[in-house]
Amino acid sequence: NAEYMGHHCLHFHSYQSKHLVKMAEEEDFVAHKIESKKVFINHLDSFHGKNISRYLSACVVGSSTNEAEEAEENESVDSELIPKAKEGCYEIVGTLQDATAGKPEWVKEIIEFTNKEQLAEQLVECDYVIYDITEDPEQILEATWAISHMNSEVDNFQSQKVFILVSTVMTWAKTKALDPDDPEIPFTEDDYRRRKPHPNFKNHISCEKQVIKLGKTNKSKLISFVVAAGLSYGMEESIFHYMFRAAWLGEVDALQCFGNGVNVVPTIHVKDLAAILQNVCDSKPKTRYLLAVDDSQTTMQEIVKAVSKSLHNGKVRLISDEDALLRPDIEQADFDRLLVDLRMDAVYVKENMNVSWVGETGIPDAMERIKREYKESRRLLPVRVCVLGPPAAGKTALAERICKEYKLHHVKVKDVIEESIARLEISAARLNSDQEEEEEDDEGKAAEDQEFLESIRDNMEQNQGRLDDSIMVRLFREKLHSQPCQNQGFVLDGYPKLYEQAKELFAPDEDAEEAEDEKAPNYDRLTMPEIVVSLDAADGFLRDRVMGLPERVVAGTHNTEDGLNRRLAEFRLHSNEEDTVLNFFDENEIEIVTVDVADDVSEMMADTLGLVTGKLGKGRNYGLTEEEKLVIEKAEAEERLKKEAEEQEYKEINNAAERKLKQQREAEWSAKLEEVKKQESEMLETASIPLRNYLMKHVMPTLTEALIECCKARPDDAVDYVAEYLFRNNPQID
Repeated sequence: NAEYMGHHCLHFHSYQSKHLVKMAEEEDFVAHKIESKKVFINHLDSFHGKNISRYLSACVVGSSTNEAEEAEENESVDSELIPKAKEGCYEIVGTLQDATAGKPEWVKEIIEFTNKEQLAEQLVECDYVIYDITEDPEQILEATWAISHMNSEVDNFQSQKVFILVSTVMTWAKTKALDPDDPEIPFTEDDYRRRKPHPNFKNHISCEKQVIKLGKTNKSKLISFVVAAGLSYGMEESIFHYMFRAAWLGEVDALQCFGNGVNVVPTIHVKDLAAILQNVCDSKPKTRYLLAVDDSQTTMQEIVKAVSKSLHNGKVRLISDEDALLRPDIEQADFDRLLVDLRMDAVYVKENMNVSWVGETGIPDAMERIKREYKESRRLLPVRVCVLGPPAAGKTALAERICKEYKLHHVKVKDVIEESIARLEISAARLNSDQEEEEEDDEGKAAEDQEFLESIRDNMEQNQGRLDDSIMVRLFREKLHSQPCQNQGFVLDGYPKLYEQAKELFAPDEDAEEAEDEKAPNYDRLTMPEIVVSLDAADGFLRDRVMGLPERVVAGTHNTEDGLNRRLAEFRLHSNEEDTVLNFFDENEIEIVTVDVADDVSEMMADTLGLVTGKLGKGRNYGLTEEEKLVIEKAEAEERLKKEAEEQEYKEINNAAERKLKQQREAEWSAKLEEVKKQESEMLETASIPLRNYLMKHVMPTLTEALIECCKARPDDAVDYVAEYLFRNNPQID
C-alpha cells in the first residue's frame, strides 16, 4: 500500500506540475495575445506611408527580436493579399495627404483634425510616432512641432513614447570624403555628426537635429530616432516611377540617364525600410541615428540599365542635366536625389537587426521581383487574346478594335515575318561592322542571327515564299516573349491554325524552372491567351461578303474567287479534324467565345467587341497618355464649338424665320384690318343714307328755320327759344 500511495503521489505531483506549467503557458499566451502597440504614421496614402503601415500592421510586436518569427512574419507580409491581422500586431493610425482618399483596410483609424491641438491629443495616445519627411517638405514643420509638443508633455506620459523620423540621405549629400585619397570609403552611422546636406535639404537636417536633441531630455518617457533612408524603390515605385513607366510603355528608343551616370545612388527597398522601422520599434537601439540603405554600391547608369533590360530593350541614353530639368514629370527635389553621389554602409542595421532582405544587394539583383511588384501593384497586367476563324470572317477588323480598346499589340503573320527579318538583318549587319567595341556576346548573337536569317531565306525560296511551321513557331514565340507583348499584351490574328502549331507555340519554356505545384498548367503562362474568340459563318455568307467588297480592296489579296475558295476549303478541312486548334485551347481550359458573324449586324462588329470586352473587363494599363488626353480634349472642344456654332446658326435661322413669319402675319392682319374697316365704312355709309334722307325731309327744314330765327332774335335762352319755335312750327301739328 505504501508503494502504491507513493506511486500515486508521484503521479499526482507530476500531473499538478504539468497542469501548473500549462496554466502558466496559457496565461503567458493570453498576455502576449493582447499585447499590441499603437503606431501613428503620417500620410498613410503616400508611397512610404502606405507600404510601411501595411507592413507593420502584419507584424507582431517584438517579433523582429526572434529570427524565426521574423522570417515567418515577412513571408506573410510579402503576399500580395492583405494578411489577416494577428493578435498583438501593431495597430496603425494616421493622417491622409488626400482627405478624399479612403481608409486602407489594414489601418485602424484615420485621424482627422482642423487644428494642431486635435492632432496633439491623438499623438500622445500612441506608443510610437513615425513621421516621414522624405516625400512632402511641408511635413518637416509638422514633424518638428510634433516632437516639440511631445517633449513638453513628457511629465504626463504614463509609459515611454518613441518618436521616429524617416529622413533622407540627402542630408549627407555634400559631406566631405573620409579619406581624400580614397573617396570610395563609405560613410556609416558613426559619421553622422560630419554630415553636410544638399543646399535644398537644409530644413531636413534641421529637423533631424531637433529630433535627436529632444529625444535626450527625458529618455525614460520619450526617446527619438532618425532613420536616413536611401532612395526607396519597389511595389508601385515612387522616385523611379518615371523610369519604370517609360520602360513599360516602350515609347522611347532608350531610357534616359541623367548626367554622366557614374554617381553612386544609395537605395533601399520600401519593405526593407519598413523592416528596419519594425526593428527600431521592437528593440529601441542605443544608436539613435541609423542609415537605411541596402548593401549595393550601384551607379545611376547601372540602375537605369537594369530597368531597361528587364522592361524594355536594354538601351540607355545619357542626357545632360539641363535637358533633364526640362522634363515635366521630374521635380527639382527628385532631380537632386537622382544625381546624389554617396557611398554608405548601414553597419548597425546589418550587424544588429533581423531583416529578411528583399533587395539586400540592390536593384539590379532584385530586378525580377521588383518588376513583378511594379506590375501587380499598378495592375499593369498584359491582356492576351487570340482571334480565329475562316477567311473574310472579320478577324483583322475585330483584332484591330480590341487592340485599340486595350492598347495591345496586333500580332499577325505578315507583320511577324517582316519585323523578324528586319531585326535579324540589323543584328547580322554587326558582323561586318568596323566597330571594335562590340562585346563577345553581341558578336555571338550576331553570328547566330545571321545563320537564322539565311535559313529563313532558304526556306522561303524552297516553299514559294512560305515558311515551315518550325520557323513560324519560333518567330511567333520570339514575338510573344518580346517586352512590348509581355508588358501590354497582344491579340493573335488568325494564328495558330493547327493543333500542333498551338501545342508548340505555347509549350512551356525549356529553360524555365520546374513549377513546384504539380497541378501547374502544361503551357507557357506568359503567352497563353486568356480568351479565344472563334468567329464563324456559312461559306455562302463569306463569299457574298467578299463579292460585295470594292475591287480596289480585293486587288492584290487572297480574297479573289479562287483564293477564297481554296482558303475556305483548307479551313474547313482542318476544322473537321479530330484535333483542331480549338480542341487544344479547350483541353487547357482556356475560355472560347464563339461568334456567328452573320448575327452581328452592328457597325464595325461593335456587338462582338462588346462581348469580348465584357469577358476581359477593364483595361490593365496606364490608360490615356497626356498627349492622347490633349488630342481627345481638343477633339471634344472642337466638337463642342462645332455643336455650339450649329446651335447658334440654327437659332439664328429659326429666329429669322420666326421674324419673317411674324412680319408676314402682321402684314396679313393689317391688310385684313383695313379691309374690315373699309367694309364697315361702306356698311355705315349705306346704312346712313335713309337716315340722312329722313332728316333732310322732316327735320332739317324746320330746324334750319328755327336756327335762323334764333340768330335774328338772339334770345337769352337760345335752346328754349329753338325748342319753342320747333314746337309751334311742327309740320305734323299743323
